[in-house]
This record gives sequence, structure tokens and C-alpha cells, in this order.
Amino acid sequence: MDIFYRIIAILGGLSLFLYGMRIMGDGLKSGSGGAMQAVLSHLTKNPVMSFLLGVLVTCMIQSSTATIVLTVGLVGAGYLTFRQSIGIVLGANVGTSITAQIIRLMDVSADAGSILYFFKSDNLAPLALTIGIVLIMFVKSKASGPAGTVFMGFGILFVGLMNMSAAVSTFGDSLSGLLTSFEGNYVLGFLSGVLVTGVIQSSSAVVGILQSVASSVGIKFSAVFAVIIGVNIGDCITTYLVCRLGAKPEQIRTCLVHIIYNVIAAVMLFAAVGVLKTTGILPDSIWNATLNSGGVANVHGLFRLIPAILLLPFTGMMAGIAEKIVPEAKTDTEDELYEKTLSQLDIRLIENPGLALSEAENLISYMGDVALQNFEAAVDQLFSYDEARDDRIDEREELLDRMADASSKYLVAISPHILLESDHRQQSFLIQALSCFERMGDIAVHMTNNVKRLHASGSPISDTAVNEITTASDAIHEILTLAITAYKTGDLNLARKVEPLEEVNDEMIEEIRTRHVHRMTQGECNVINGIEFQNILQNFERLSDQCSDLAVYLLGRTDDSINGKEHLYIHELHHSGDPVYQKLFDENYKKYFDRLNKGAA
Repeated sequence: MDIFYRIIAILGGLSLFLYGMRIMGDGLKSGSGGAMQAVLSHLTKNPVMSFLLGVLVTCMIQSSTATIVLTVGLVGAGYLTFRQSIGIVLGANVGTSITAQIIRLMDVSADAGSILYFFKSDNLAPLALTIGIVLIMFVKSKASGPAGTVFMGFGILFVGLMNMSAAVSTFGDSLSGLLTSFEGNYVLGFLSGVLVTGVIQSSSAVVGILQSVASSVGIKFSAVFAVIIGVNIGDCITTYLVCRLGAKPEQIRTCLVHIIYNVIAAVMLFAAVGVLKTTGILPDSIWNATLNSGGVANVHGLFRLIPAILLLPFTGMMAGIAEKIVPEAKTDTEDELYEKTLSQLDIRLIENPGLALSEAENLISYMGDVALQNFEAAVDQLFSYDEARDDRIDEREELLDRMADASSKYLVAISPHILLESDHRQQSFLIQALSCFERMGDIAVHMTNNVKRLHASGSPISDTAVNEITTASDAIHEILTLAITAYKTGDLNLARKVEPLEEVNDEMIEEIRTRHVHRMTQGECNVINGIEFQNILQNFERLSDQCSDLAVYLLGRTDDSINGKEHLYIHELHHSGDPVYQKLFDENYKKYFDRLNKGAA
């Protein structure tokens, strides 16, 4: 039973280590907001720059898997080409070794009077935890939450390492003998590294275990080098399995390059160690040297860095291999629009809220375009009916529904990863906006059905009614364009122009209704046509209302006096006597009522 409890202690330490590493990365990613997107989306075609950025990002988020998953998402979203991503993949392999260098602080040995004493892990851990909890609970600022999360993760990581180290030390000679058995069987050592990393799904965690053992009982270089090479392979296989789920060909190629690179690197390392040992360039003093935590970190770092530098000039060759293994998928014309829209939302991006929200915003913007196209098509049907156009409207509506469903699920999936208040507000706004665009599309379909019944009656509407419906549809087209453009550009001045036009539309539609009822009572208009005419007007009014909602939501995104009080804001605006609002209202009123009255004359 004693061994059982020791194993539990090791697993508990490992759990704390993994959790600490995860929340530290989450804090860094959330704190970066859109900065990571800005850096990665402006990559040049220079593989050296891509490599350095891969190193930097992985050092920040403490996970090569997270960096490569993010890169795969960027490739799928169109921010990066497949070939641009290769340098980042190589850089991510190097950047992950920084964790091992942090862990080597466990080896710091100094008395209380030395500056090095500050860097001992049993001092850094409680200090980081204290700073973290103070920032999270007592400091009220946008940056304090993510910063506190980073410190808490750092502290928990070290507590886990200290627990692992303490538990490992109780195994003493038996554990040391087990690891030494790999010295004469490099294949077994290599496979153990692959297997354990595949199970734990973190190369940093496995190297951390090795460092804990090295810090407690020591490990020979000859016994550990093959294990570290295996760790590198196990890491890339795990990443490949995670990345390729539902991925497009160019994304799968990025995952595949990670494997190709690591396999080539592993062969190079085994060959180099073998040649150097055989020729005596690698002396016995190093071969049999007992490594501490820092020594394991150095071997791991060199095994990551040297192959990356040597293979960086050959990224084109690796890209060619991946492209031959995974050829471009054939797509037909009907699939292109679907690929252009729904594939923009990549689940791999949700752990970076700034980037994921930006992707959702782009897709929702396209929803606005589709809704506007269907409105235009519905108006065209009114004046020149075409059954083929009806089919296209139905196709767009189905696409719009799919986009709305995918966007809403994606925005909800981002929620657990959002830490910044600005991201929360953006998320809420996007949910409101996609709801507006979805309703616009639904209303356009209702209009199409009205027009279809109108066409089926076989009775044309009067010239006066044609003028009225044309004037009203032009006003609705203008307000739709204003609202959608304001959403796309974030232009608040455009958003402020929506409500004056919306009020004019309400008055104009009410006036048209009154005139049309009068014509019906005088027998100047077919009753059946009159009902459908009224239904079209009602849908015009509903479209105008959705534009008003969208514009006010946009204004409320950055204005606390509007956010959550949209109806009150509109009510007060209508009765405020604001000169700018009144001027816009008067201009729109004159523009459309002059046309309306001219046609009635």
C-alpha cells in the first residue's frame, strides 16, 4: 500500500503541474487580447520571422500544442498560408523548452543572505500565489484578472513540481535503477518517451517529471537522451490527433509538417549522438555524467534548438512532402460559398477569445450581406417574378440559418475562456447582432412568400401602389445598408443616422397603409392583393425595426448609458429635441415623402 500512496502523490503533483501550466497559459492568452492576432496575422513570408514568432508565442503560453493548434486555426481562417505556418511550427518546438528552464529553478541552492535564495522554488511558489490572489481578489482593473491568473498558474505549477520531487525521492534507488535500464536499450527509452507523452499529452509535463527525478536522485545522460527524443515525437503525435479533427487539407498539412519535422529531427539526433560517441567527440565524462534538473533542461533545449536551426532552410522541402501526402481536396462550385462562410469558425481558436471573437464578427458580417441580398431579391420578385430566384432565396436562407446556428454555438463555446470585460461585452453584442441578421433574413423570406401569393393571384397592383412600394423599399434598402455598414466598420456616426430614418419609415409606412385602405374601400384595389400588400408593408416595418435594434446595440457596445437601456434611449431620443437628430429626420422625411406625394399626384 505504501507504493500505492507514493504513486498517488506523484500523480497529484503532476495534476497540479498540468493545471498550473494550463491556467498560466490561459491568463497570458486572455491578457494578450487581440495582440496575438495582430502579431500572427501580419507575418511575412520570411521563415526566420515565422520561426521567431513561434518561439515567442510558445514561451508566452507555455505550450507548443496550444501554439500549433492556434496556428492550424489561423491557417483554416485564412490568416496564414500553409507554408507561412511551417516556421511557426518549428519555433513552437523550440519555445516549449522554456518551461524546463523555468523548472530548473528547483536546483537553485543558496543561503538566505544570497540574491539567488529568492529564486528557490519553495520561495517563488508562495510568493507567486500571494501576488496572484491579491491581483484577482483585491485589485480592480482590466489587466489584474489575467495577470493574477498568470501568477497563480506559476505558483501552482511549482507546488506541483515540489510535490512530484518529494514523492519521487521516496522511490530512491529503485526508480534510479529503472531509469538506468534505458541506458542499454535506447529503443525502449525512446518508446517510453513517446508513450508517456502521448498519454499525458504534454511534453513539458514529461520533461518536468524527468527533472523532478534528476533533482532527487540524478539521471545519467546516456539513460535519458533517448527518452527526451521520444518525448518530442510523442508531443507531435498528440498535436496531430487534436489538430486534424474536422480540418481542411491545408490544416492537416500543417499538422503533418510537425510530424515530418520531428521524425527527421529524431533521426538526426540519434545519428549525431551515435557518431559523436563512436568517434570519441562525445567523451565518457559527458556520456556518463549525472544530470540534475538544469542538465535535463539543457539537453531538452539543445535537442529542440539544434535540429530547428539546421532544418529551417528546408521548410520548402517539408512543405512539398506534406502536399504530396495530403493533396488539395476537390470542391464543386456549390460548396465554395459554404466553405467561405461556415469554415471561418474554427474550434481551435476559442482558447484565444480576442481572435475567436474576431472570427465570429467576420462571419456575422457576412450574415448581414446575405440578409441584404435576400431582401433585394424579394423586391426584384415583386416587379419581375422568377421561380429560379425563389430557389436562390431559399438557398441563401438555409445558409443564413446554418451561419446563425454555427455562430451562436461558437460564441457560447468561447465563454469559459473569456476573462476580460471588453471581451464579454463584445460577445454579448455579437449575439445580439447575429439575432438581428437572422431575423432580417427570416423577414425577407416572409416577403418572398407574400410576393409569391401576390403573383399567383394574377392581378397586378395599381401604378399608385407600385410607386408607394418602390419608395418604401428604397427607404428600407437605405436603412439596411446603413445598419450593416455601421456594423462592419464600427462607425458610430453611421449608427446614429439609423434611428431618424427608422422613425421616418414608420410614419411613411403608416401613411401608405392609410392610403391603401382608402383605395380598398373605394374598390380601386383588389382585396386579396390588398392583404398581401399590407403584409409586405408590415415586413418592411419589421426590417426597419431590426436595423434600429442593431444600431442601438452597436452604440451601447461602448456606451454604458445605452447598454441594457436601449428602449429608454430610443424613447428619450425621440423626445429630446436633439438638433442633429431632428435635422436628419427632416432630411429623410422630405426625401421620401416628396417622392410619395409626387407619385400620388
